[in-house]
Parts: sequence; C-alpha cells; structure tokens
Amino acid sequence: MNETGWRGSPEIWLDAAYEALVEGGVEAVKILPLAQRLKLARTSFYWFFKDRDELLGALADRWAGRNTGALVAATQAYAETESEAMLNVIGCFLDPAAFDARFEFAVRSWALRSPEMTGRIAMADRDRIAALTAMLERWGHALLDADVRARTIYLVQIGYISLQSNETLAERMRRIPTYVEIYTGQKPQPRELARFHARHGYASDNAGAA
Repeated sequence: MNETGWRGSPEIWLDAAYEALVEGGVEAVKILPLAQRLKLARTSFYWFFKDRDELLGALADRWAGRNTGALVAATQAYAETESEAMLNVIGCFLDPAAFDARFEFAVRSWALRSPEMTGRIAMADRDRIAALTAMLERWGHALLDADVRARTIYLVQIGYISLQSNETLAERMRRIPTYVEIYTGQKPQPRELARFHARHGYASDNAGAA
C-alpha cells in the first residue's frame, strides 16, 4: 500500500473515486475510467486494492470518517453557551472542508442501490443523532427533549442536502438565529453571531435582520 510513482498511490485512486462518485454516482466509480482519468495503467490499481468492492469500501470509510467525524467533533467543541454550541454545529454544515454535502448526497444516492450502504447510513444517522442528543443533554435538556431537538436539527440539515437547496449564504445567515432559538430555546447573542459570521467569512453588516 506504500507503492508510489507511476502506479499512483491509494490516496490518488481514492481521490479519483471520490470525484467520480460526486460527479456521476456510484456507477461512475469503475476501474478503467478511473485509470483513464489518472492516466495510469489499469493494472496499477491492483497494487493498492484487491477489486472495485474494496475501493468502494474505502470510499465509504472516507465518507464516514469525514462527515460523521466532523459533526461529532462539532458537538464536542468548546462553547460558552448553548446557543454558541449550536452555532458550532450549524457552522460544521456550512463548511465544506468539514462536512462535505456533495459527498453526503452522493453516498445517500448510492444507498438507494446498495443494502450495505443503506445499513451504513442508518448507523451513521444513529451516531450523529446520538452525538447531538448528548450535546443537548450536557446543556441541561432532559433525554426525550434532547432527542427530539437533535432529530429536528439533523433532519432539517439532511433535508437541505437531499433537496439540494439553493439557499444563499445571506439567506441562511438571516435564518440561523431563529434556527438556534428553535433548536435550543435560546436566542444567540450579537457577539456570538459576530464571531460566527467572521468564522464563515460573512460580512455581518449585510446580515439585515440577523
């Protein structure tokens, strides 16, 4: 797995598989087209992966590690208030370097054809909702209340991804304070919103009602 050079590397093949998946779906993740994309011999693939199924397994692992990992980390990030903790979570979904919405959409589309991926998504959904629930419990919500709020947060976000919402950043930023209030029962403070806007490169003086 450490071979490099003319054969490429595991990471190069996996990167190409990722691009093929998000551009064309799982049917586009095939060895010969990937080799052509990389300008490598088809046989070089087998230095790193036993077959296409092993590549797809590595791709699924990358998705779980990246997206589930990013969301769990956001639920555990430092926050002075509950509303700031919720902004950490929302910010995770706004940052493609953290939670990759294109990857998420592609994997969920893949699962429509794959019972194995359907199972992996169900497991990821449980883990993500559990992390959100645990975060809310840490801020004093009773278990049932935390569970329902966590599901509301998560299902809204997956809805954004599944519907491929074209909402602009300005539109999202205007709505975020109300989302935070609905999710937590608390309004975010102006200083919290200012820090949040700065982290996401948004000019708060354009935020209008936000």
